[in-house]
Amino acid sequence: MVLCTESVLLNVFGVFIATILLVIFLFKKRYSYWKNLGVAYEDATIPFGNAKDTVLQKTSIGEYYANFYHRMKVRKVKHAGSFFFHKPTYVPLDLDLVKQIMQVDFNHFTDHGGFVNEKDDPLAAHVFALGGQRWRNLRVKLTPTFTSGKMKLMFPIIVKISDELVKTLKEECGKGSIEAKDFSGRFTTDVIGNCAFGIDCNSLKDPETEFRIQGKRVFTLTTTETLINFLSFLFPNLMRFFGARITPKVAADFFWKVIEDTVEYREKNGVRRNDAMQLLLDMMSKDGKEDENTLTFREVAAQAFVFFIAGFETSSTLMSFALLELAQEQDVQDRLREEVKAVLEINKGELTYETIWEMNYLRMVINETLRKYPPLAILTRECTKDYKVPDTNIMIHKGDLVLIPVKGIQYDPEYYPDPDKFDPLRFTEENKNKRHPFSFLPFGEGPRICLGMRFGLMQAKVGLVSLIRNFRFKLNSKTTIPVKIDPKNFLTTTLDGIFLDVEAIN
Repeated sequence: MVLCTESVLLNVFGVFIATILLVIFLFKKRYSYWKNLGVAYEDATIPFGNAKDTVLQKTSIGEYYANFYHRMKVRKVKHAGSFFFHKPTYVPLDLDLVKQIMQVDFNHFTDHGGFVNEKDDPLAAHVFALGGQRWRNLRVKLTPTFTSGKMKLMFPIIVKISDELVKTLKEECGKGSIEAKDFSGRFTTDVIGNCAFGIDCNSLKDPETEFRIQGKRVFTLTTTETLINFLSFLFPNLMRFFGARITPKVAADFFWKVIEDTVEYREKNGVRRNDAMQLLLDMMSKDGKEDENTLTFREVAAQAFVFFIAGFETSSTLMSFALLELAQEQDVQDRLREEVKAVLEINKGELTYETIWEMNYLRMVINETLRKYPPLAILTRECTKDYKVPDTNIMIHKGDLVLIPVKGIQYDPEYYPDPDKFDPLRFTEENKNKRHPFSFLPFGEGPRICLGMRFGLMQAKVGLVSLIRNFRFKLNSKTTIPVKIDPKNFLTTTLDGIFLDVEAIN
């Protein structure tokens, strides 16, 4: 009996060892992929590939690939290869190659390559995440939502909330330093809440409103949720089978209920507003069926959700990083304030849609902020049909991932000398024209350029104009310089916060 038990244990142990050796063999074979193609690469570690520090949250994925970009540039190569666990990832370094992938040969790279499980996580089936024909159809339907005419209709809502922003900050600035990301986030939450749902969130008055809490919850993942996201990216079909979702359920349930209630209230009471929700409702199918010109309720809900989430987070990040740099560069802050006052004086003190776009130095300040702190430090594309890299024998196969190292490109001294310096004059028309157009990619490029770019810039500009017009900002000693980027967040955001001293000047 003992001998029988020992024999079974030895057999189990033998199978276990054989399995481990087979897995190691398969990984090693996989990791020779780029070598066999003659593409520059760095040695990968089983099982993480080149993503160990990212997975263990020692560094953000954007910072990792920025450093990878610079290491490969030293080797004077036009492209490189890396691995995310077992998945080969093609990284173009040459900007003409980046342009080929994102614009010229876009039909080979139409998808972002993200995980979508519409059945169990319907709010995640939005225009940013979808691919193929679903994305094309939705993009065509939504594009009219973000025209200049539609933005102009929403502008008075943003100005009204910016007045509340100034009022609230005047009350709070005498109590000590402010945390710029939190304060900016309360402003953009109120703006997007109004424009996406037609709801007064009141997070400027009350930072603990449910909208603010659930909005932040979407970006604050537990360890289990982070693991599920990794596995969903690596094994999408398996994770769909198990009903995996990437939107935290509590937050998803909250936003779904808000959208349902908003739609029901407007339809029952005949309420119309000049906001994004109204534009979506005007496109909603009345019989629940989808056609080329209408949206289903699930599609309306998903678009309203991503509009809120992306709009409040990216714009508040832009505002807070701009304030960080302005607090350190008082001469830049003074010049911006002079422009704001001069342009508003010409317009009799009124902040209008046209006024915002007349402020050229403001545009330069914002662009330089986006250069140093791109909201997405990397952009992903999935190869949707085999693609031969121009002037090479290298074939990118259907399903392969392509990664654009945005932060690496935007910190390349070849395009931006002394890249750590904050210098808005990099974005004069003359200086812009000297650079490759794909050296600045904060909103992407090509057919998948960010749909809400104009809205995001509009609300950030209104917020900054209102703040700079009424306050002076200085760096508080609690702020860590240089700022540390949160390794847990896919978006560029600070780990320790941005604390500023604020003085009212009116």
